[in-house]
Amino acid sequence: MKKNSVVWSLFLILVLTLFVGCAGSSSYNSTAPLSAENVNLIFVVSPDLAYQTPGDVNPDTANLTNQGLQRSLLLATYLKTQVLGRKNVNGIYVLAPMTHLQTANNYPDMAAIWYIQQFALLNQITLPVDKNGTRYTANSYLINAAYAPGSVPSGVVLPTTYCPDCQGLDFNNTNGNNDTLVSGITNKKIPGYYVFSAPWETISALLANISSLQGYNLTLPATYMGTNYVYAISIAPSGDARLVTYNSNLKPPATYPVLPSPVTRASCTYAQQPYFSTTRTGGVHGVVIPANINKNQIIYIVRHAEAHPGNVFEDGNYVGAGQWRALELPNALRGKISPNMVYSIDPAQWFNVSSVSPPFNVSYVRPSLTVLPYAIANNLPYYLVSSFYIVDKNVAQLASNFFFTGGNLSNKNILLAWESTRIKPLINALLKSYGGSSLPLLDPNWPIDDYDTIWTVTLDASGNLTVDNALCEGIDSAALPATAPQF
Repeated sequence: MKKNSVVWSLFLILVLTLFVGCAGSSSYNSTAPLSAENVNLIFVVSPDLAYQTPGDVNPDTANLTNQGLQRSLLLATYLKTQVLGRKNVNGIYVLAPMTHLQTANNYPDMAAIWYIQQFALLNQITLPVDKNGTRYTANSYLINAAYAPGSVPSGVVLPTTYCPDCQGLDFNNTNGNNDTLVSGITNKKIPGYYVFSAPWETISALLANISSLQGYNLTLPATYMGTNYVYAISIAPSGDARLVTYNSNLKPPATYPVLPSPVTRASCTYAQQPYFSTTRTGGVHGVVIPANINKNQIIYIVRHAEAHPGNVFEDGNYVGAGQWRALELPNALRGKISPNMVYSIDPAQWFNVSSVSPPFNVSYVRPSLTVLPYAIANNLPYYLVSSFYIVDKNVAQLASNFFFTGGNLSNKNILLAWESTRIKPLINALLKSYGGSSLPLLDPNWPIDDYDTIWTVTLDASGNLTVDNALCEGIDSAALPATAPQF
């Protein structure tokens, strides 16, 4: 009897040993940074209406609250120091916002991209800036958000071509595109840190699929743990993988963030763009008010935040200095404008930077991120323009039609963040639609150093038009620190 007990005990030990050997190892509540010698897939769980730490998402706008914004800023420092050990990131991939629409108003999910923006700006990237091989290092990192084949939602313009190397994540993982993206990274076996930001629904499915497809057999989290948790699959050169779980234990305040130091203000000098004002009044100077023009509408148009240090750098994102402007915008614009909604271009749109050697591709994320803090601070609805491409040759007319005709945006006051070289052509397209003789148009050029000018377009109850640049943000661009604010 005693002999049988010993044999049975040895058998159980053998079975348990085999079981452990077949499954990947796990490390819970880790405090050690990931090894730079491994391929590290890092998963940040952004909040949405279904899965959030209480108070992080506004139920009316499906956007981050002040608390959620605060958490994202604190989490960036935690990721950089505790998870990456202050090493530089190798790639950032975020949810394409239009793949996850929330509430009956179909608000795009902007939480995932903002949740990782501060972290992106705590890293650096070196990119070519001309055809001669000159390179520039900036306090920024490009964010991949472009659509993959089959993942473009209904009503969103199809890209003429899909970006081969700036794909983001699809909420529904259409055609297994998310799995293909991550498998492509693991198959290349290039050590480093690859960060993914998306809601729990997307992250949990991706973790399970990667574990299964790659044969890692990891013990994965069975339930949602909250937005303080960060998960990493760390793959050693041997191919062995383990799941590492971090708990940031963040307790952010519910107030809007206070920047570490005051932002230098500036008055509207009109040095960059001379003061300009023009009107189009029906029956005056041959003006005919377009039949389908909106009524009782104001649009305040701003450029994205600082993005081109040295007037040459480009990565689709803005740089560290731009984060100061974006976070200060709610304070800088207080009392100047009164929008009841915010618009920008879909950050899943992409373009090729062809003016450099070698050329490269980027997702165009910076306009949408510039005004997101303003929407959060003021609890405003946030929408993305996704029915046409910002690089379309007819974008001026398409944008003019979208914003100023059809009546959908009548009786609305809108803050719009747009691409600088396309702002004044947009306004000119609107002005031209009124006809008239010998009436002034805007100089279409936008000074590369001007991040402060605001163009205001006003339509009255009859559709008469006024355009001017009387307002400015009032932030001194030259005085902004080159590095992002630290939280």
